[in-house]
Amino acid sequence: MFRNVLKILLPFALGAAILWWMYRGEDFGVLWHVVRDDMKWSWMLLSFVFGALAMVVRALRWQMTLRPLGEMPRLRTAIDAVLLSYAASLVVPRIGEVMRCGTLKRMDGVSFTKAIGTVLTERVVDSFLIVLLTLLSLLSQLPVFLHFMRTTGITPSALFHRFTQTGYIVTGVCLLALLVGLVFLVSRYAVLRKGQDLLRDMRDGILSLRKVEHQALYWVLSLGVWLCYFLHFYLAFYCFEATEGFSPLAAFLVFCVGSFAVLVPTPNGAGPWHFAVKTMLVIYGVAEAPAVMFALVVHTVQTLLVAVLGVGAWVDLALLKRQKAPTNL
Repeated sequence: MFRNVLKILLPFALGAAILWWMYRGEDFGVLWHVVRDDMKWSWMLLSFVFGALAMVVRALRWQMTLRPLGEMPRLRTAIDAVLLSYAASLVVPRIGEVMRCGTLKRMDGVSFTKAIGTVLTERVVDSFLIVLLTLLSLLSQLPVFLHFMRTTGITPSALFHRFTQTGYIVTGVCLLALLVGLVFLVSRYAVLRKGQDLLRDMRDGILSLRKVEHQALYWVLSLGVWLCYFLHFYLAFYCFEATEGFSPLAAFLVFCVGSFAVLVPTPNGAGPWHFAVKTMLVIYGVAEAPAVMFALVVHTVQTLLVAVLGVGAWVDLALLKRQKAPTNL
């Protein structure tokens, strides 16, 4: 019982500590003025479309990996399960994977262990893509950084000296938390390896990618997930005067760094994501005050979107429960 409480409280404590450190001296009256009077909300509302669309594309891709295993969940259920999983992870980090597989089991009778296997496959594919995209982004931005250093006379060592001592400490804590989170995930899935039937189902789920009928479509959808996530993030740049001139390639590198920060087990990456995005914006020349404000507002608003979509999915699942027989869509 005590360990379970710690699993919930420690991620919140880590996120809260980083947020307190970043925003301890901020004037929230000025922040509220910017949000209320200066922020271009039309761009944020447009970004919501791509935030929701990313979940739909993810559900479509998930269906494709389940079908070769003889599992035929409804698209509506799969979308609700994905939305609910992201909302649940705001409360307990990393619980979403288990919850969405459990939702398909409860609603459409999908094998829980096979679903877990397909989720593991999904994580491997997403990790491969984000690493590849990050490397391409770094290569595309290398001339920009070299030109910046030549024209300003700033060396790489001087660039990193813009970090404060506390900044290095926060980076170290985030990396340590990420390592602990990875060890926890490995140990949690090791516990599941009890019984050959369960292990076989998980193996089938992991290998389901080989049996997907339309391989090209699967990879298009996989790239589509990340494109939607990026547009969800990038359109928010146009909400603020300090960031509206950002190039898409520069913004994409900021997005990639933020995506890695989310791996740190805090609710929706709260704290590490703010720190990573703010740091990247400052490196690109944005003043620290608007960079901090951008990270806080964008993360807060987009987290609220996840919560609202999760509540909507929970309501929709309750309505679906009243239907007698599931019909494949």
